[in-house]
Amino acid sequence: METNLRPLTLGEILDRTAQLYRENFLLFAGIFSGIFLINSALSLILRPLLIRSAANGKTPQIPDLVPFFIVFGIEFLVIFLLFGAATAAVTRAVAWIQLGKPATIKTAYLSILPILGRYFWLQIIAGFMIILVGLGSFLGSLAIVLVLGVVLGRGGAPGVLIIIAGVIAYIVPIALAIRMGLRYSLAVPACVVENLKARKAIRRSVELSKGSRGRIFVLWLLVVIVDITLAVITQMFFIIYSARHQNYLPTGLAVAQAFVSFLTNTFVAPILATGLTLFYFDQRIRNEGFDIEWMMQAAGLTFAEPEPAPIAPAAPLSLTSQETGSVHE
Repeated sequence: METNLRPLTLGEILDRTAQLYRENFLLFAGIFSGIFLINSALSLILRPLLIRSAANGKTPQIPDLVPFFIVFGIEFLVIFLLFGAATAAVTRAVAWIQLGKPATIKTAYLSILPILGRYFWLQIIAGFMIILVGLGSFLGSLAIVLVLGVVLGRGGAPGVLIIIAGVIAYIVPIALAIRMGLRYSLAVPACVVENLKARKAIRRSVELSKGSRGRIFVLWLLVVIVDITLAVITQMFFIIYSARHQNYLPTGLAVAQAFVSFLTNTFVAPILATGLTLFYFDQRIRNEGFDIEWMMQAAGLTFAEPEPAPIAPAAPLSLTSQETGSVHE
């Protein structure tokens, strides 16, 4: 079967991402559609709870907001975990297509179901580490700013210096969190393609992403720009209407807003997963000669050990017993 395994430039990866997305839009969007349908439904449940907490026209008190925060917490946890499952399924589909194999929504999800907990755990570990680094650096930066504020204030230094220090205190944690995210950006493809456990997949991502994190950041930035642009365009009417009517939306408009949000999220979400999977293959081709290894296997020159519980009709992706048994750390 025809494959697309060769080293790619950043422009070629972005072009290939767009090509795969166009050619397999229904497949990728279909994988993510269920997640965002649930998200929209939970958002509609949250809306009357928030309205009810402020029904008397006064500022809601904490006890009034308890039901809202409970449902919001459940929504966040469900979407966080299901998003990881959908990302893994899209990654599996992209990997199959990249290797010249057929893929469907059903086979993509069936292939990840036996080890779904692994993807959940991967999401939790990576998310916790990123938040921990960001929060820790924020608290450290904030402490430094407070000390500088006292010292500079006593010395009669201009307030602009304190403001600059405060801005830096916000920028540094964000930069460190982004750096951690880039280090872990290839963990899901590594977990899916190489059948690695969560911690090994993260370590594999840290090693494999070296030398390409700047290019991956460009992909992230483009996806964020597309997401924000679509959100502004599609949500502007609802934002303006709500602002003119004291943050009130009729039920019909609230449903329409949730539906529009569902469409935009389903449209954007597969782009990042597709691009990251292509970066994963590109890094393996550049650093490990994966293209040569795959061609040898396709020619029958190497022995391929199947993954546990293979899913028909698409063949598993693990290549050799050496590859699935060890991790390059």
